[in-house]
Amino acid sequence: MATSRARRLRKNPTNAELRLWSRLRNKQLAGYGFRRQAPIGPYIVDFVCFSEKLVIEVDGGQHAGTDKDQRRTDWLKSHGFRVLRFWNHDVLGNTNGVVDTILGILRSTQ
Repeated sequence: MATSRARRLRKNPTNAELRLWSRLRNKQLAGYGFRRQAPIGPYIVDFVCFSEKLVIEVDGGQHAGTDKDQRRTDWLKSHGFRVLRFWNHDVLGNTNGVVDTILGILRSTQ
């Protein structure tokens, strides 16, 4: 079941996911609420702001060049979500830049 898988993923986050979550949780980012490892349809996304329909994925090298990620993104977009993808090393090496990018996308819809 997706909910139990999401719980397992929440218990075993990557370092990059932990770093980004520390900046997104508790509405710290300009009051926007995020959930992590949230089920959406057949997928579990890393982070989502449901009020703005924004999904954020933090990917490691295993995601490079896979069609699976594109199918997932296409499905999410077909259901009205915007999808941002960041590499783990970008989140870890430039957390402020990643957060600024996310905030810019969120504010561009207002």
